[in-house]
Amino acid sequence: MTTALRIPREILDIEVAELLKAKPGYKTLGELIQINPRSLSSSGRIDYLSALDRQESWICALKQEALVAIAGEYADEDGGIFGCVDDEEREDVATALRLSPTTAQNRIDVARVLVGHLPNTISALSTGEISVAHATVIARETATAIRNGLSQESVFRVEQTALAHAEFHTPGQVASKVKTTIAKLAPEEFEEIVERARDSRRVSCYPEADGMATVIAILPAEDAQTVMKSIEAFIVKRNQEEDSCLCDAVVGISQDCLQHNREGGAEWSMLSADMKRADALTYIASQALSSLADDVQPHRRPITISVAIDLPTLLGLAENPGQLAGYGAIPASVARRLAADGNWQRFVSDPTTGNLLDFGREKYTPPQELVDYLLARDRVCRFPGCRRTGQSSDIDHAQSWETGGATNPANLGLLCRRHHRMKTHGGWSLESNPDGSCLWKSPKGKSFFVPSRPFLEAV
Repeated sequence: MTTALRIPREILDIEVAELLKAKPGYKTLGELIQINPRSLSSSGRIDYLSALDRQESWICALKQEALVAIAGEYADEDGGIFGCVDDEEREDVATALRLSPTTAQNRIDVARVLVGHLPNTISALSTGEISVAHATVIARETATAIRNGLSQESVFRVEQTALAHAEFHTPGQVASKVKTTIAKLAPEEFEEIVERARDSRRVSCYPEADGMATVIAILPAEDAQTVMKSIEAFIVKRNQEEDSCLCDAVVGISQDCLQHNREGGAEWSMLSADMKRADALTYIASQALSSLADDVQPHRRPITISVAIDLPTLLGLAENPGQLAGYGAIPASVARRLAADGNWQRFVSDPTTGNLLDFGREKYTPPQELVDYLLARDRVCRFPGCRRTGQSSDIDHAQSWETGGATNPANLGLLCRRHHRMKTHGGWSLESNPDGSCLWKSPKGKSFFVPSRPFLEAV
């Protein structure tokens, strides 16, 4: 009777760590296949998963070339990037991969953008530097700009910015970065695209089973934020006063909206039925949000729609995109319009990095000025990949007050309740820096860096 050789866990962990650093390819993949992940330590299992993800990226890069080889560089009916139709080729891909024709066409469209326009992205994918999801969002977000004539030089700049951002950010965050970069490079085209898209706003209702229905609202970004903020305020209000009912107030607001619509005159009459429903929803929500402003004040501030805009753009001397909190880049004209109706707070940012500048305080409870500063600097939870809004997050001392941690920007930051508890009770640690960047360490010994967030950039 023979027994299998048992390799010590420590040696297997070292082997997996080396394979994680190795260039993806059939040899590396073959060695990974021979390892049972359950024989590894907790830390080694994470390295094993990361190594497999790099292999998946390599294989995906090969698939992009294969898709273009099957479908060709251009569609049968060329309507531009992501606006084209393949007949026979699309069905070939769909049947081979057991996909719907629509999904197969989407795969082909992404492959054409990556192979034909984004060589550095396909290269980063083949070496495992970025994930499949990162490559897909870069292709999708640049496709419209390419179709609208963005120069090759600008496409290269967008690509380089996106790849650098992908090192420490999720695909969703990279998508926001690409949108912001394109908006900066082609502000006039960005204005036109956004203005044209506004005419597609609508509210639709679809019946569902069991007496239910689905309401879908396609709205301009600023209107969508108004709706969501009003919903959040409503929930907070109901949590504070469970015995009070705001339904009568909302009904009253609906009647006000109808009156507002009647007073709209010819301009209102020129809108389509879809546009009217969308505008009515936004109006109802904005009125509800205003009515709750005095009662709902997380971090001692009313729930608000936050917009960041640089001074030259505000004065009409530049056309740089603004940043709508919770969404990302918006055209300069929209940012100026929102700013005209807002209450202003002044923040000074570093002209080189774009980071908010530091200042300090010496007591446990942050003063309102420091709270406002942190909300503007971090905007969302500081855990890697988390985008929970700052207004619903906690203000956390990275080093606890009891152990000597100061109440200043270097030691404070926003954490959602889940990640705050995870840091306090779950074994995670956090090292914070004055610019808002931080370094997380997991109980398994893994480190994750979260960069600072320039004030006029997406998060």
